[in-house]
Amino acid sequence: MELLAHSVSTHYADFTAAAADLGLTSSQAKTLSVLRRAPASMRSLATTLACDASNMTGIIDRLEKRDLVHREVSATDRRVKNVALTETGQKAIDTIRQQMEQTQTGLDKLSDEECAELFRLLTVVFPR
Repeated sequence: MELLAHSVSTHYADFTAAAADLGLTSSQAKTLSVLRRAPASMRSLATTLACDASNMTGIIDRLEKRDLVHREVSATDRRVKNVALTETGQKAIDTIRQQMEQTQTGLDKLSDEECAELFRLLTVVFPR
């Protein structure tokens, strides 16, 4: 358990430092990370990131001012606003992921088979 806790704290420290280098809070960077997979509704983002909807609105407002995300009306429900990364936002999250030195250095030591096994084990422990 200690090793898992150390891994998580190292990853978080890397992520937070890389985000800070771009002038982003960890909450803002986590939002970009979630949106990296696909656009999401405001409600979905708040649920995924375990934060209050009003807090999520503030995070998105600040990211939008920096041209990192944009809001768009849902194609299926005009009452719903989806949030998507802009090209600038995609570059920002890519930069954060590239700068995560400690995490990346450790993962670079693994073979392709070991990476696949680590992913498999983590999905057993933390199913989505």
